[in-house]
Amino acid sequence: MTLHDVTLNDKFDLTKERIFVSGAQAIVRMLLMQRERDRRAGLNTAGFVSGYRGSPIGGLDQQLWKAKKQLQASNVIFQPGLNEELAATACWGSQQTEILGEGKYDGVFGVWYGKGPGVDRSGDVFRHANHAGSSKHGGVLALMGDDHTAESSTVANASEFAFVDAMIPILNPAGVQELIDYGLYGYALSRFAGTWTAIKCVKDNIESTAAVDVSLERLNIVTPEFEMPPGGLNIRNEINMLGQEARLYDFKRAAAAAFVQANNLNRIIYSGGSKAKIGIVTLGKSYLDTRQALDDLGIDEARANQLGIRLFKVACPWPFDVEHMREFARGLDMVIVVEEKRSLIEVQLRENLYGTANQPEIIGKVDEKGGRLFAPTAALDPNEIAIAIGERILRIIGPSEEIAAHVSRLRQFQAMLADTQDVSGRTPYFCSGCPHNTSTNVPEGSIAGGGIGCHFMATWMDRSNVGFTAMGGEGAQFIGQAPFSSREHFFQNLGDGTYNHSGSMAIRFARASGANITYKILYNDAVAMTGGQPHEGDLTVDMIADQVRAEGVQRIAVVSDEPEKYAGAVNFPQGTTINHRDDLDQVQRELREVKGVSVLLYDQTCAAEKRRRRKRGTFPDPDKRVFINELVCEGCGDCGVKSNCVSVQPQETEFGRKRRIDQSSCNKDFSCVNGFCPSFVTVHGAKLKKAKGATGANDPLEGVPEPKLYDLARGWSAVVDGIGGTGVVTIGAIVGMAAHLEGKGAGIIDMAGLAQKGGAVFTHLRVAGTPEDIHAIRVSAGEADLVLGCDLVVSGAKKVLAAAREGHTLFMANTAEVMPGDFARSADFSLPTERLKKAIRAAVGEDRAHFFDATRTASVLFGNSVGANMLMLGMAYQLGGLPVSAEAIEKAIGLNGQAVSMNVSAFRWGRRAAHDADFVSRLVAKSSNGDVRQPVSQTLDEVIDRRATFLASYQNQAYAERYRSRIARLRSKEEKAVPGSTTVTEAAARNLFKLMAIKDEYEVARLYTDGSFRRQLNAEFESFDRLEFHLAPPVLGRRDAAGHPRKSSFGPWMMSAFRLLARMRGLRGTVFDLFGRTEERRMERRLLTEYEGDLDRIEALLSPERADAAAALASVPALIRGYGHIKEANAEKAAQERARLVRRLEDGDRAGPVLKAAE
Repeated sequence: MTLHDVTLNDKFDLTKERIFVSGAQAIVRMLLMQRERDRRAGLNTAGFVSGYRGSPIGGLDQQLWKAKKQLQASNVIFQPGLNEELAATACWGSQQTEILGEGKYDGVFGVWYGKGPGVDRSGDVFRHANHAGSSKHGGVLALMGDDHTAESSTVANASEFAFVDAMIPILNPAGVQELIDYGLYGYALSRFAGTWTAIKCVKDNIESTAAVDVSLERLNIVTPEFEMPPGGLNIRNEINMLGQEARLYDFKRAAAAAFVQANNLNRIIYSGGSKAKIGIVTLGKSYLDTRQALDDLGIDEARANQLGIRLFKVACPWPFDVEHMREFARGLDMVIVVEEKRSLIEVQLRENLYGTANQPEIIGKVDEKGGRLFAPTAALDPNEIAIAIGERILRIIGPSEEIAAHVSRLRQFQAMLADTQDVSGRTPYFCSGCPHNTSTNVPEGSIAGGGIGCHFMATWMDRSNVGFTAMGGEGAQFIGQAPFSSREHFFQNLGDGTYNHSGSMAIRFARASGANITYKILYNDAVAMTGGQPHEGDLTVDMIADQVRAEGVQRIAVVSDEPEKYAGAVNFPQGTTINHRDDLDQVQRELREVKGVSVLLYDQTCAAEKRRRRKRGTFPDPDKRVFINELVCEGCGDCGVKSNCVSVQPQETEFGRKRRIDQSSCNKDFSCVNGFCPSFVTVHGAKLKKAKGATGANDPLEGVPEPKLYDLARGWSAVVDGIGGTGVVTIGAIVGMAAHLEGKGAGIIDMAGLAQKGGAVFTHLRVAGTPEDIHAIRVSAGEADLVLGCDLVVSGAKKVLAAAREGHTLFMANTAEVMPGDFARSADFSLPTERLKKAIRAAVGEDRAHFFDATRTASVLFGNSVGANMLMLGMAYQLGGLPVSAEAIEKAIGLNGQAVSMNVSAFRWGRRAAHDADFVSRLVAKSSNGDVRQPVSQTLDEVIDRRATFLASYQNQAYAERYRSRIARLRSKEEKAVPGSTTVTEAAARNLFKLMAIKDEYEVARLYTDGSFRRQLNAEFESFDRLEFHLAPPVLGRRDAAGHPRKSSFGPWMMSAFRLLARMRGLRGTVFDLFGRTEERRMERRLLTEYEGDLDRIEALLSPERADAAAALASVPALIRGYGHIKEANAEKAAQERARLVRRLEDGDRAGPVLKAAE
């Protein structure tokens, strides 16, 4: 197959007539096209764009910046708005230049953009600007970013009625193509009618990607015959409010309707033949859903005309096109209106058809009997639309076995959707090293209000962050609560972006009210939630401090991860205190005692932005890394509590679950070292080992046949799922581009939401023979031909499982276990791996479910786990799951330009893995032999032998024999009491060892100097300069605000001290044991004596009926983890569990699960 000649520069090249672009890129292209169309019409125009970012329109500004060169050449200026209403006012101003006689151009065409809440707050400006009007050769488009399902919003929004109220005409594009077409029509309408034009933007157009026709001659825009009032309808240099109102009501609305009619924007798609009985009216996204619904019912244009089904597509839902609508409805028995959210078309249709001859029955939000049909909440789905249409066809037009079969099948899919449950979830979480991991904490007894920004995620974490407000209102809720509440003080989180946008006024209000509020202004140096954009106006910490002092705030505290940078370099208002973030709790305790408003400025750069800047070499990259001594780690999870960091990952070992630092995701925040544990080491000058790929000279495609491509007769649909930031979206882009290269149609929607914060991301794809064959891109229940599950947890989500169909969908699932953010707060969190696999098998059937640890395979084969998703894609291709050729996929990888060689190799090795799994498995296993970590014991004898050997090194051989003897006695008793069982003995073998090998000062020293630590370091790093240890010796007596010991840092000389201390372990338990007199050591000796007594009790009472309770009791020490106060707290919890289990054992109770935890 000959592939089309495509480059990534095509999207903004006006000589190209077919391009593959996202919705945001289409807006940029439309601006360039408008300027060129004006030039060809003899007009010298310019463009102006302003707005405020927010999903689903959060990436537009980035595309505008990327096209800066092309936009400048076309006289288009992009000025990001400080907030939405100011941006709207600036767009209004862009229309005023010519009327003042000072214009450099014939006109300025403007674009305002903002999400639904931004539309709400800009309503006053919209009304004023629309009354005033647009310029004759200018015009303004208002891009309303609506989030119907609140995927990335604090409230679901649909903004049409706000524009109807301002009397601004609305255009509702059904996809990327119509974003361009309606944009160009919208400017012409705006110029002609003297109004603004609103463009509806939802995920399905602005955040989708498709191949589009961008020929400059594509549209023949007609200017209608219309009798204008004296002076016309465009903006005037006058102050005449009633005159503006009169023109708006008497002329502009009619002019807009005339333009829509003249250009046939609302049009009949299917005529329904000469005897049409059912009419369907729809628009925008719902039009795509309806076309997909008709496809699913087997109804194309010919079949629709045969059945008598007329389809009407609305481009402009307001002002209402009465003439075309009445023509459409003539002769119909029923009209079905399909539109999401509140009814806009349906109410106008009823109003304008009421009382007409042979008025058809109209259904939409309600059915024929007054019951609910299409809900005004959330979003509509092609399946439910198809069922509603199919049922009416069968009732009104007549019986049809074919339609009845389709309806029955779709009902089964919807029933499956209703019955499917989420097996597990991956909740969005703070990035590794995110400042909010620390900044959103509050002192015990206090609460903080949530707000708009990444810190909003703190509201679903256990850190006393409650509720939220609309953007800019942060803290005002407490002003309303304070007079009626017993709470004396309130913390309020306020992002720096929100402060700049509108939040500063909330501080002014709080100051005026006298409420006791501490505003925690979280300065992260970037608007991270929407992609790391800079603040408008280059806001700095000292600027904010000066501003709030000018508002009358007297107590200002600055807290930073590097407070030393302010020394002598920045002038803060008098009285401002500067502290390290380690002192945050103490600072907050002081501030909550302040009467009135106080401000805490928390200064730490966004972790994701740090990472981006470090890659560009524009941000300091500390030459050090955190490392955990695996054997010293107790698996208590305090490091996760202190840092809340997702780079602190579990490490399953012979001695239970420990912790490790994922160096690839670590953003060098270093707060994890504050975990109360001596296992943390900072490695200075550390050079990570560059993993070497294991593919060698092997040809990945040796013996691999070319598979048969998926048949596109009925199109192809797929769902790709995974974790935000791991390349899931890239997979969709590669397949979509491959289809474009082959001249096929492709549609992509990326549903990320907060996924870039480690949450779930979904990409829906459709491929068809031509772009015109692509309708709804979202994949409905039972409609997926392929599911590429790049993360097992996300693959277990209801929306993924329900998309699959048993016996049909090819389901590829990556079995790598990647812990969600919940693990940072729950030391014992485990993934339900087997339940997830079972759910996938149940969804598609045993033969269609394929499980593969792509992450580990990629890490071994290519030295980088990033290749995992491409491996999966290669497997899917080889199994016949893709409709595009390998040649096209590999060219698309090349066009993407990221790690091309590795990604092509990964795709090919994925094909090999699907064809010859054994060969790839052997290659991976062979390359993994150098792992310094021993495999976990598989038998009871191994468990005992390894621990006895360890205890001999820990103390001496006699100590090891004491352990062996005690376990052997219990093993003999269990064999007699419960023949064939070793469950109790295995629990005792692990937990007696744990209590005998307590990590006192001697043992910590030994575990640093016996060679195991050095082997760990050598496995992770090529080289390093020096080590820094983080310890809390009682002799120093340092305490934090809560009264707990505080760690200090010690240099490389500690290794010498450790060697000396390790040699002194013979003093353990003697009168010369200085460390043995502490409360912690006394507790440990008591726990060991108590446990040996419990083993005696188990031996005396063990029976088949008591076996479960005995095993659970023998496992109690697994709960006692950590050091110092952490261990003491866990010991108290364990004591309560022990008492409960002792009662169960003595009562002969079978209940009581065997406890599993780190040793």
